[in-house]
Amino acid sequence: MSYIIDRRLNGRHKSMVNRQRFLDRYKAQIRESVADAASKRSITDMERGESVTLPTKDVSEPTFHHGQGGSRDMVHPGNKEFISGDKVPRPQGGAGGKGNGKASNQGDGEDEFSFTISQEEFLNFLFEDLALPNLVKRRLAGIETWEWQNAGITTEGNPAKINIVRSLRAATSRRIALSTGKKRSIKVMELELQQLLAEETSPSTVLRIAELREAIAKLKQRLERIPFIDTFDLRYNHHIKVAKPSAQAVMFCVMDVSGSMSQATKDMAKRFFLLLYLFLKRNYQKIEVVFIRHHTSAKEVDEQEFFYSRETGGTIVSSALKLMNEIISARYPAEEWNIYGAQASDGDNWSDDSPLCQQILCEQLIPALQYFAYIEITPRQHQALWVAYEEVQTQFPEHFAMQQIVEPSDIYPVFRQLFARKLA
Repeated sequence: MSYIIDRRLNGRHKSMVNRQRFLDRYKAQIRESVADAASKRSITDMERGESVTLPTKDVSEPTFHHGQGGSRDMVHPGNKEFISGDKVPRPQGGAGGKGNGKASNQGDGEDEFSFTISQEEFLNFLFEDLALPNLVKRRLAGIETWEWQNAGITTEGNPAKINIVRSLRAATSRRIALSTGKKRSIKVMELELQQLLAEETSPSTVLRIAELREAIAKLKQRLERIPFIDTFDLRYNHHIKVAKPSAQAVMFCVMDVSGSMSQATKDMAKRFFLLLYLFLKRNYQKIEVVFIRHHTSAKEVDEQEFFYSRETGGTIVSSALKLMNEIISARYPAEEWNIYGAQASDGDNWSDDSPLCQQILCEQLIPALQYFAYIEITPRQHQALWVAYEEVQTQFPEHFAMQQIVEPSDIYPVFRQLFARKLA
């Protein structure tokens, strides 16, 4: 068997390139491991890295070896159990490092391959293929954000930006252009010189031979004086600074903190919003987040109070939707902003208030919103608020979505369903 081993010395940052190639190669397995970790760990720990374990069969390296070639069926002499075409059963036990079998005096194997991905890599896999739905550039903001873009090749520039390939190509073209005619003349004169040398000598022939030799020498000297590279040949990579626009967007986070929400339900709602907040801050530089808590009344709060306040009370969901509409009218014109909303509740609501919530969403909020996501956190049957919101989803299927969360492991899968990137 032959093995091909790359023993070239690693260049600068070579290990980082190899690591990225490894992550790309086993993206499906790593994505599955990250999703499993996200469903088990606390959302507050999402920014840590993760130890990823891959089955040995998935990381086996290809090898070159000599085979017999063709298709061959044979039964070796002395065999008393099998005939041609039989399948040999796999040996039971003793062939792995999984730790789930009894001790054996035979067989060997390898443990699963385990490595640790960084915080940055973990978050990349965590939020892969997620995006805010229906994001449009209604008003370009953030023109103070700039980026450098490649703008081709120029003949003037910083020595650090010399394009070696283009410079050598220009030098080669110049040398060919300046030397082709001279080389052709030298070839013609050398051919004439050979003919004269083969003829009988005469005063005129001797004089012509001397002239040809002198002319050939001068042309060769001129060829030697052509520089290998000239300042005229230098080419530079040209970069220009351009504004990088970003769409203005605002996300409203609406959380029910009424007495019907148990502490476990509130914790799951907080974990959902922590995941949403982490996603928004990581993927969108120009986005504002508005936090609204409500029981019988609603109020806008800061991030600290939204996640850690212990305030409680009755349940009137429409108070939060009314406050959200007032804030949009005062600070976020729909024609200039991409407006999103996410609401978490256990579904319990004052019976006369659910139809009002439906009316506010259909008539006031949804026409101004790009997308509204509602999650109901309860192991029970759907409550009155869910029934009212089903009518909203029927009328606005592209701008309204709803999902149910029963236990903490449902948070990440539901989050991906609500904010999955839609194909154009």
